[in-house]
Amino acid sequence: MPENLFSQQTFDQSKKQNSTFKTPPQGNLPPIFHKAKELYLLWYEYYQILPKTHRYTLGKKIDECLLSILETIATATFLTPTEKQPYIKFAIKKTDLLKILSLLLWETKSLDDKKYTALAERETELGRMLGGWSGKIASKQNSPTNQLGKK
Repeated sequence: MPENLFSQQTFDQSKKQNSTFKTPPQGNLPPIFHKAKELYLLWYEYYQILPKTHRYTLGKKIDECLLSILETIATATFLTPTEKQPYIKFAIKKTDLLKILSLLLWETKSLDDKKYTALAERETELGRMLGGWSGKIASKQNSPTNQLGKK
């Protein structure tokens, strides 16, 4: 009978191989997706410590809003430029709603100044990036070379 197939040496080798894999592969998603993901991860930390009075109301709504933004950005990434525009506009609307809901949490003292500022800065940056993406697509659609091709 052969020596144990799963010897300590085999176990150590597989453990070594698995330990080098620290973060999941990022794929072909744009930087804006990673910014939105960073915002969600920050939010998730705050969500865990929200007072119960807001965790299941405003907190849940913000959580759903952020997940919707992530989903919309991921979907828009794989569409043609003309198909992307409505998705980007939807993500912009959701980001504006997110800003309002975060402000409400801060005004009700469910988020302290430091946490609100950290969220607001990232929300503003995400909004700028979405606006830039939308503008870039709109300018390509309205460019003279694009209009010549339509005639």
